[in-house]
Amino acid sequence: MKKIAIKQIRSGIGTPEKHRLTIKGLGLRRIGHTVLRDDTPEIRGMIWKIKHLVEVSEGGDEA
Repeated sequence: MKKIAIKQIRSGIGTPEKHRLTIKGLGLRRIGHTVLRDDTPEIRGMIWKIKHLVEVSEGGDEA
């Protein structure tokens, strides 16, 4: 399955609780932290909610 890399670029402090929970749900812990996730509609929806806090790039395919 195709993967995407999600990098946190801004803090969740001062954002609504839903945004902080979304950051936690994606597995991000701190600014500069990057995680690889499957490219699914559910993950894309989570990214859309916090698009101002993260940076997204193509992570490649899993072998």
